[in-house]
Amino acid sequence: MQDKAVALVTGANQGIGLQIARDLVSHGFTVLVGSRDFARGQAAAGDIGQDAHAIQLDVTDQASIAEAAGRVRTEFGRLDVLVQNAAISNKSKREGQSVQEYAKTTRPSNVALDEMRAVWETNVFGVLMVYQAMLPILRATPGARIVNVSSGVGSLGRNADPSFTYRQIFGPVYPASKTALNALTLAMAIELEPEGIRVNAVSPGYTRTNLNGYSGTETVEEGAREAVRVALLAQDGPTGGFTGKDGQTIPW
Repeated sequence: MQDKAVALVTGANQGIGLQIARDLVSHGFTVLVGSRDFARGQAAAGDIGQDAHAIQLDVTDQASIAEAAGRVRTEFGRLDVLVQNAAISNKSKREGQSVQEYAKTTRPSNVALDEMRAVWETNVFGVLMVYQAMLPILRATPGARIVNVSSGVGSLGRNADPSFTYRQIFGPVYPASKTALNALTLAMAIELEPEGIRVNAVSPGYTRTNLNGYSGTETVEEGAREAVRVALLAQDGPTGGFTGKDGQTIPW
């Protein structure tokens, strides 16, 4: 086992994931840049520096996940932090179509089930598959932590409030996939609390990335901040939480 702490960030070849990887390297981690496209992961890792290493990881592919877990175990021997960042917002949103226009085509009454399945495959089932594959390595690493990158648009508490800004886009595809991710986060936290492994969900805010066609209002540096803060929590820090900007608690 190497002495330096190791972090794996999924979907780290661009956007918030790339910034999280960059920030964790600056905090002294060896960072594994998880990327479905290995070449893009290599380019991102090269841009970050010598403490970043590309790892091919398609969170919807069981064989890819198993191979990545094997590489983490044999090449690095530890996993201190797992940041589950990989996500997609849609499968068939048309170019130039606004988030609001897309939301109208994905109401519970008219959503295409293939659209919902595709997004949930990455955002929900992919997270669970990576969790199951990496858990033995996390369990063997004292003080390990898991950070699931969620979204405030998945908050049932917020969406129950008629004054919530993004209430009208809440639907079965991306927003509800993040609601399900929050449920998984809490289930993981409950399972691992006796073992001292902290599991938390974070919302990066409306960040300017490819996920939303670069329509976000915050920079990737701002969007990565909360995930990095939670990744660096002390071993006796909180678990089973959902937080956003400046550590503010978001209702489930």
